[in-house]
Amino acid sequence: MSNQTSVTEFLLLGVTDIQELNPILFVIFFTIYSVNITGNGAILMIVILDPRLHSPMYFFLGNLACLDICYSTVTVPKMLENLLSTSKAISFLGCITQLHFFHFLGSTEALLLPVMAFDRFVAICRPLHYSVIMNRQLCSHMTVTIWIMGFLHALLHSVMTSRLSFCGPNHVHHFFCDIKPLLELACGNTELNLWLLNTVTGTIALTPFFLTFLSYFYIITYLFLKTRSCSMLHKALSTCASHFMVVILFYAPVLFTYICPTSGSAPDQDRIIAIMYSVVTPALNPLIYTLRNKEVRSALYRKVRKWL
Repeated sequence: MSNQTSVTEFLLLGVTDIQELNPILFVIFFTIYSVNITGNGAILMIVILDPRLHSPMYFFLGNLACLDICYSTVTVPKMLENLLSTSKAISFLGCITQLHFFHFLGSTEALLLPVMAFDRFVAICRPLHYSVIMNRQLCSHMTVTIWIMGFLHALLHSVMTSRLSFCGPNHVHHFFCDIKPLLELACGNTELNLWLLNTVTGTIALTPFFLTFLSYFYIITYLFLKTRSCSMLHKALSTCASHFMVVILFYAPVLFTYICPTSGSAPDQDRIIAIMYSVVTPALNPLIYTLRNKEVRSALYRKVRKWL
């Protein structure tokens, strides 16, 4: 990761330029982050501890909860620190490390969502073969594969970004180190980095998005063709509703950010969108699953009663 650069640290300009708003924003984002840690931590705990939830669907849900906790932790604690601090510096190595883990966890979650959609497809359209198809070995292999793919995707970007020359200025117009704002500060040729961002990251975002909706298309088509009862159709689709909401909340801002040209979006707009998918969405996921999933609610109630 050697690079010829005179910049040893970057200054993260944060969420807003209005300093008077920082204490209010600190309270808001600290509350959201606490909800994220508490909610996803509770889901992860009950998925591990409750034998009734030891199924592929909840195995993937546990992975999603773990990803959401780590995903926000990459950016939010540093953002909270900068909201109350006059020094907003982050070292060059710290910046590249943050970029790596942000894209590692983000791309892993993007790859996990179509796997969860495929699990629902098999459960609804192939119920008699569900336990054979979605066996423990396949679930483990798919999970390990998407974690490795996410890591390699992030490693590609972190290595390529670290090899760029940064000769100043060092003010990052964002609240964390991401590829787009860093490329704007690079002194050398960034065409290859831009191509990788648009092609590789675009593929990582678009392909899972397409596969996820393809799974839902087959589910809906199958139910309309095979099921004549509206109540049965509603019951089956309700099991997918929470996952569908998570997909929309995650993919919509991600696609808007990484598919749009780098020069075509304003820094303020990018920061607002980044807050949605890196701060707000991970906190909403446990609320969506616990409010809409009876089994998760029941497992949570059983654990609470047991402790009380």
